[in-house]
Amino acid sequence: MTTPRNDSSSGLSTRAVWAGAPEHMPEDMTVMPVFHGVTYAYDDMAQWRAVATGERPGHVYSRNTNPTVEIFEGKLRALEGAEASTSFATGMAAVSNTLFALLAPGDRVVSIRDTYGGTNRIFNEFLPRWGVDVVLCQTDDAEAIEREVAAGCALLYLETPTNPTLKVLDLKRLSRAAHTAGAKVVVDNTFATPINQNPLALGADLVLHSATKFLGGHSDAMGGVVCGPEELVRRIFHFREINGASLDAMSAFLLTRGMQTLELRVQRQNASAQRIAEFLAGHAAVEAVHYPGLDSHPGHAVAKSQMRGFGGVLAFDLRGGEAAMEQVVGNLRLAHRAASLGSVGTLVGPPSLTSHVELNAEERAAAGIPEGLVRYSVGIENVDDLIADLAQALAAIG
Repeated sequence: MTTPRNDSSSGLSTRAVWAGAPEHMPEDMTVMPVFHGVTYAYDDMAQWRAVATGERPGHVYSRNTNPTVEIFEGKLRALEGAEASTSFATGMAAVSNTLFALLAPGDRVVSIRDTYGGTNRIFNEFLPRWGVDVVLCQTDDAEAIEREVAAGCALLYLETPTNPTLKVLDLKRLSRAAHTAGAKVVVDNTFATPINQNPLALGADLVLHSATKFLGGHSDAMGGVVCGPEELVRRIFHFREINGASLDAMSAFLLTRGMQTLELRVQRQNASAQRIAEFLAGHAAVEAVHYPGLDSHPGHAVAKSQMRGFGGVLAFDLRGGEAAMEQVVGNLRLAHRAASLGSVGTLVGPPSLTSHVELNAEERAAAGIPEGLVRYSVGIENVDDLIADLAQALAAIG
């Protein structure tokens, strides 16, 4: 009989709490202990050989697998509806290991211009050194993406909503185009989380996350994860286990603990971000608000069709540009000026110091990211307090 912890038909919050955990915890504990051990001993050579060669389940060395890490991976696998999953030390390790494991010299990869800054750097700096042909398209031009995919493509890499401009891509449409061309589709789902969006159900082959953000939710642990079919994930796992970007047991424990409240946090952040976006959209000092939950957002209809919620991150442009941005961000009292997102505490900053600090001003401009843009990651504080804080900060610029 299937138990709720492994039942894909159970609710997201049930899976977030129970999925991945063994039927019986060691010493009958109600929470999984942290397995800090690096290596694992066996009573005889036959048992050791069976585990080492994959003939039976078990662990040999924690760079490869670890019991605490496996629970974290199991939760993501359940939440994303995936066959397999593997984890990494950071979100960027998930991105880079996935790309390097699946691409080879002579391959052609198609992506978008305003991906996360670290991802953009891989496309523009590192993959070309490997002899991989990289084509970056205008993010909001689906027809251009389809044309480039049809011209030859081994892998289509997408991010939606995008970081930090909150553009939305039609995953069903672009996945169909990629599969017609024989390409694999990889989607960064960090902003949406599996609570709001499941790319695999929309046609993607692989979905990845920076677990450091919403999944952990407390800015106290780093990690990354990729989910998808067994064959593809096994290839990525093999690359990761040899290159060594493994998730450590303590971080896995913290991320797993954070994920138990994932649905509660994300639902609160969805609702608060919507109210804050509506407030900012009506403020005289704000030139534009980027949030897919607004009817005025160019991607609102697509977001509504493929997302259950619009996320806890928004961005906005101020009248007065970079100078106004510095003044408003500097005046906020209930937001940490810090380079991350998805935490229980509100985090704010410009892309030049957060998501795209690796790029120079010209490269950010080419990606459609103005220097005066404010990225605002909504925490779980009282939304009225957050709006009041924004109001007082905006009042300083008129």
